[in-house]
Amino acid sequence: MGKDVIIALDFPGRERTLEFLSAFQDKKPYVKIGMELFYAEGPAIVREIKTRGHKIFLDLKLHDIPNTVQKAMASLNKLDVDMVNIHAAGTQEMVRAALQGLTREDGSRPLLICVTQLTSTNQERMQQELLIPHTMEETVLHYAKNSQAAGADGVVCSPLEAGAIKAACGPDFLTVTPGVRFAGGDKGDQARVTTPERAKELGSDYIVVGRPITAAADPVDAYEQCLRAFVG
Repeated sequence: MGKDVIIALDFPGRERTLEFLSAFQDKKPYVKIGMELFYAEGPAIVREIKTRGHKIFLDLKLHDIPNTVQKAMASLNKLDVDMVNIHAAGTQEMVRAALQGLTREDGSRPLLICVTQLTSTNQERMQQELLIPHTMEETVLHYAKNSQAAGADGVVCSPLEAGAIKAACGPDFLTVTPGVRFAGGDKGDQARVTTPERAKELGSDYIVVGRPITAAADPVDAYEQCLRAFVG
């Protein structure tokens, strides 16, 4: 599976989203639909963007009791998205339940990716506020191993942890990495960040890029710059 850049469509509604995508004309970038857009527009926006020919990462980060997650995933598997995610902290039982709900009668399903620690969280906050006493890398690696053992396809992590995860879980276990910024760019609300070039070196399979593309003066050029740096 080749590397790719996923654009985070963090827009408040349908009109702004489709206006942004229209600038790409015949290009069909992989896109992420997160909570803001999904809660504003519902499943209809997923279907519309899919009809336009885009691959979709549906980023809703489910985290609930296994039975609830299974039923929610059974609803989401009808949307024909390419990737969905849950929180790894929900335990292996929740991951297995998610897989059961995601899998269609013909055996097909989207990729299931587990969120380890949000890239807005640094080690100090994780230890002091979440009472997780281990280092960030140890914690993320443990969540990745749990996710793999339960059957997930990969994890969401910082690019800074991608190499360690690949070393522990193998080259086929996917790393989806937000927290990517151009050199010299504003970190925004991210704590663990790096550049597209460095993410490639560290072993990321997918980078998720929002504001450096969506807020750029020329989003298409910024996207192509990301592709050149990350995919080559």
